[in-house]
Amino acid sequence: MQRCDLGGREQGPVWHRKPKPAARQGAIVNIIHSATGYHSKTIRFLNVAFDSSGDSLLAGDHQGNIYVFDLNGNRFNLVQRTMQACTALAFNLRRKTEFLVALADYSIKCFDTETKELVSWMRGHDSSVSSISVHGSGKYAITTSPDTAQLWDLDTFQRKRKLNVRQSVGIQKVFFLPLSNTILSCFKDNSVFAWEFDTLHCKYQLPTPVEGSVLLYKVFAVTRDGRIFVAGGKSNHLHLWCLESKQLLRIIQMPTKVRAVRHLEFLPDSFDGGSNQVLGVLSQDNIMRFINIETCKLLFDIGSHEEGISTAAISPNGRYIASVMENGSLNLYSVQALTQELNKPPPPLFKVVEDWSTCKLGTNKLTMRVTSGRSERPWKSRGNKIQTRSLKPQINTSLENKENELPGGLNKKRLQALLKGFGEYPAKYRMFVWRSLLQLPENHLAFSNLIDKGTHSAFVHIQNEYPIKSRKLLRVLQRTLSALAHWSAIFGETPYIPLLAFPFIKLFQNNQLICFEVVATVVVNFCQHWFEYFPNPPVNVLSMVENILAHHDKELLQHLIKYNVTSQVYAWPLLETLFSEVLTREEWLKVFDNIFSNHPSYFLMIVVAYVICSRAPLLHCNQTEDFEYFFHHRNNLDINVVIKEAYHLMESTPVDIHPQRMLDDFIPLTKGQYPVFNKYPKFIVDYQTQERERIRQDEIEYLRERQLVHELEAKAQARKVEDEAWYRKQELLQEAEEQRRKMLLEEEEKLAEQRQRLAAVKRELKIKELQLLDAARQRFLKYQQDQRQMELKRLDDEIARKASVREQETAAAAQDVEVRQMELESQRQLFEQAAEENLAKAEQKCIDTDWRMQALHKLRCEDQDREEHYKEIAKLLHDNRVKEAELLRTLKEAEEKKWQEIAQKKAQLEAEQKAAAAADEHRKQFLEEEMNDALELAEKLQKEDGCFERLHDLKAGHTETGLGFQQVPKPGNVCLNDLSVSESSSHDRRREELARKEWELMAQVRQLREKLTSRARTRCSPTRFPATKWTP
Repeated sequence: MQRCDLGGREQGPVWHRKPKPAARQGAIVNIIHSATGYHSKTIRFLNVAFDSSGDSLLAGDHQGNIYVFDLNGNRFNLVQRTMQACTALAFNLRRKTEFLVALADYSIKCFDTETKELVSWMRGHDSSVSSISVHGSGKYAITTSPDTAQLWDLDTFQRKRKLNVRQSVGIQKVFFLPLSNTILSCFKDNSVFAWEFDTLHCKYQLPTPVEGSVLLYKVFAVTRDGRIFVAGGKSNHLHLWCLESKQLLRIIQMPTKVRAVRHLEFLPDSFDGGSNQVLGVLSQDNIMRFINIETCKLLFDIGSHEEGISTAAISPNGRYIASVMENGSLNLYSVQALTQELNKPPPPLFKVVEDWSTCKLGTNKLTMRVTSGRSERPWKSRGNKIQTRSLKPQINTSLENKENELPGGLNKKRLQALLKGFGEYPAKYRMFVWRSLLQLPENHLAFSNLIDKGTHSAFVHIQNEYPIKSRKLLRVLQRTLSALAHWSAIFGETPYIPLLAFPFIKLFQNNQLICFEVVATVVVNFCQHWFEYFPNPPVNVLSMVENILAHHDKELLQHLIKYNVTSQVYAWPLLETLFSEVLTREEWLKVFDNIFSNHPSYFLMIVVAYVICSRAPLLHCNQTEDFEYFFHHRNNLDINVVIKEAYHLMESTPVDIHPQRMLDDFIPLTKGQYPVFNKYPKFIVDYQTQERERIRQDEIEYLRERQLVHELEAKAQARKVEDEAWYRKQELLQEAEEQRRKMLLEEEEKLAEQRQRLAAVKRELKIKELQLLDAARQRFLKYQQDQRQMELKRLDDEIARKASVREQETAAAAQDVEVRQMELESQRQLFEQAAEENLAKAEQKCIDTDWRMQALHKLRCEDQDREEHYKEIAKLLHDNRVKEAELLRTLKEAEEKKWQEIAQKKAQLEAEQKAAAAADEHRKQFLEEEMNDALELAEKLQKEDGCFERLHDLKAGHTETGLGFQQVPKPGNVCLNDLSVSESSSHDRRREELARKEWELMAQVRQLREKLTSRARTRCSPTRFPATKWTP
C-alpha cells in the first residue's frame, strides 16, 4: 500500500506508480496531511464524499481544507480553505463542478471546484448539520440537524420548507429515496415517516417492529432502487424493512463482537439492477464488515483494532471505498481486490452431512445470524415447527402481456412511450435499458469457453489493420472478435465485422461478456440475411432498402441511378458500420435507443430515412466519389428528423415491400448456450476454415493424441457436472416460476378488490353529487318563491298606499263640501236678512250662484279625473293579476306542498279586492247623488226668474246637496225670515202665496231628481272590475 502526504502542497499526484491493492486488505493508498513544522502531528480528515460518477473524491479536514481527488487522472487539488471544520460534504449532482459543505458555524456553503469561488452561502440551522442529501435531479437538497431539517432549492439557493419537531423527539436523519420523489425522515423515537416531495404530504409511516425490539435507530441505509431500508443502533441487530409493503422483512444479528452500529452503507453492483445485496456495517470496534443481506454471510471486512475506521463512503460505481481512519488519515480501498476471493469458482458439489443437534435454538423467527461461511437460520426441536425464512418484499408485477415483460422489472411498451416522449433514454440508465431490451442471457460459462479458446487466427494481427491507441480497447476488440469467430466461423472471414462491433466494444469495454452478447444479439436479429451472399454484400437486404426508397422518393432514386449509385454505395456503408462513421456518439446512442426498442425492420427504415432526409445535398452531387464521401463521413443532419421519418416509413410502407414481412421478430440469445449461427454459404467459409484448420491440426496432432485420455475424462466429468447443474437450475427455475404464478394470482385478486372498492366509491360520489344537485335546485326554487312573495308584498303595499291616497282625497272632497255648505248657510241667512232691505242683493246672489255652479263643475271635473285614476288602478290590478298568473305557473312547477298556502293568499287577495270594489261602489254612489243635485239646481235656476224662487232653489239645493244627514223640510217649516207677527198684514198674503209656490216647486224638484237620477245611472254607470281568476 502506497502512502501519500499532502503536506503543504495544493496539488499533485495521488500515487507515484500504478497502484496494486494489497492481496488481503485491498488498500490502494493511504493519504495523510501533515502540518508544516509539526512532523509528528497530522491534520485529521473528518468527512469524505464521492461524486455521481465515483471517480472523484471530496475530503475535508478539521482545519477547513477541502481536497478533490481525481482517481482516474491521479491528481489531487486543494479547492477551498474554509478555516473551520466541516461536518458534512456532498456533491451537487446537477452541476458537476459544485459541491456543498456544512461548517461548524451551522451554515452551508457551495463552492466551485474549477474556479474555487464561493457560489452561495446558506444559513438557517441553529445546530450542527449532520448530513446533506441531494435529490437525483440535482435541483434540491435536504440538510439535517438534531432539531430541524431544511429543504433547499439549489437553483436559487433559497430555503423552500423547514421540518420542525419537538425537542423531546429530535431528528436522526432526513434524506431523499433514490429513483423517487419521496423524502424519508427518521426520528429519535424510532418513528420513520415517508413524505411526498411535491406536496410534502405524509405518504406512510413504518409500523413499530412486531417483535417489540428495544433497538433505537441511529444509522440508516437504502438500496439504490429504494425498496429496502436498513436501520441499526446500539445493538448487534439490524432491521431490514421493505418500503413497498411497509413490513419488517427480517432482523440480522451481527457477530457478538459487534455491540453498536455506527455507519451503514450498501455496496453498489453494476449488475444487480439497484437491488443491492452487500451491506457495509461499521461497528463500535472500528471495523467495517460487509455482509450479504440475503444469505447473511460475512463476505469481507476492512480496518482493524490497530487501524480503526471512523467513517467511510462507497463510490456509486462500486469500485472504491474511502474511509477516514481513527488516526486522521484517509484510506482508499479497491472493491475488486476485496471481492477477489468471492469471485472464485464455486466449491465442489460433494457435501458432508453434519450433525446439528448441538445447535442453539433461535429466539426470534425473523432473526438470522451472520457467519463467515453460511447463513444460520433459526430452527426448533422436534416438538416445534421448523422455522423457514419468509417475509420477502412483495414486488408489484405488471399484468400486461408477457411478451412486453423485460428483465429488470421493465416493460417494453412503457419504454417505447418514454422514448416517444423524450426521444432517448436517460444516459444514466441507458446501458441497463439496453440489456433489458436485448434480454441478454449473461451466459458466463459459455462465454468463458469461447474466451478460453484464445485469439482467433484471423485476428492475431488486427492491430496492423486497426491501429488503436488504447491497448486496453484493442485487447477487448481482439477478444470479442475472437469469441465471435469461435462462435461462428463466418465472423472470422467477414471483413467488416470489426467495424460493426467496434461501437459496442467502446461502450462496454469494461464488461466483455455484455459486449459480446450485445454484438451477437445485434448480428442475429438486426443483421438477418446479411451473410447469405457472402463474400458479397447482402443483395436481398439492399433490395429491400431500394424498394422502400423507390416507393417513398422516386425522384431521389432516379437521381442515384442516373449517376450509377447503387444501394452498395448509399446503403451498405451505413449498414456495415452501423452508422458509426456518419453520426456522433450522442446521435448514435439516440438512434440505437430507437432501433433496440422496435422491430428489426426499423434498422432498415433508419437507413432509408437517412437517405431521404439527405436528399437536398444528394441531389446536388454528380460524382461517384462525392456520393461515397457523403456516406462515409459525418454530415450536417438533424438526427431527430431522421428518427421521426423512420417511424413514418414504418407506418406508411405497404405490406408487400415492408421489411417486416421478410425479417423475423426479435429473438433473444438462449440461456446456457448460445444458439447456432449458420445462415451463410457454408462451403465458402468451410473451405477457408478447413485450410486454416488443417495446418493447425498438423501442429497439435501429437499433443492431442497424448492428452486424449485425460481430455475425455475431464470432458465426461465436466459434462456430468454441467448436467447436474442444469437439472438443479431447472428445478430452481420451476420453483421460481411457481412462486411468480402465485404472486401474479395474488396481485390479480388484490387488483379486482381494488376495482370493486373503486366502483363503490364512484357510486357513492355519484349519489352525493345528485343529492347536492337536488339540494341546490330546492334552494333555488325557495329563493324564487321568496322573491315572488316579496313582489306580492310590494304590490299589496302599493295597493294599500293608493287606497289611502284615495281615502284622503275623498275626505278632502267631503271637507270641501262641508265648507261649501257652511258658506251657503251663512249666505242664506244673509239673504233672508237682506231680502227685505234690498232686493238688489238678490242679483248678487245670482252671481254667487254662478260661482258655485263653476265650483260644482270643477268638482265634476275632479270626479272625472278620479275616475280616470280609478281606471288606471283597475289596469294596474289587471296587470297584477297577469303577473299573479305567471307566478302561479312558476309556483305550480315547484313542490305541491305549497298549494295550500298559495290558496290562502289567493282568498285574502280576493277579499281585499272585493272590499276595494265595495268602497269604489260607495264612492260612486255618493258622487252620483252630488251630481244629481247639481243638475237639478242648474235646471231650476234656468226656469225661475225671480230672486225668491232662486232663493228657494238654493235652499232646496242646499238641503238636497248635504251629506245625507238632513231631511227635506216640510213646507210649513220653511220661512223666509224671522219677522215677528207684528209685521204688516200686507205681507201675510204674499207669504202664503210663496209657501204654496214653494210646495209645488218642491214636488217638481222631487220628480226632476228622480228622472235625473235614473238618467245619470244609465249614462254614468260605475266601472265594474272583472272577477279575479287563478289560472294554473
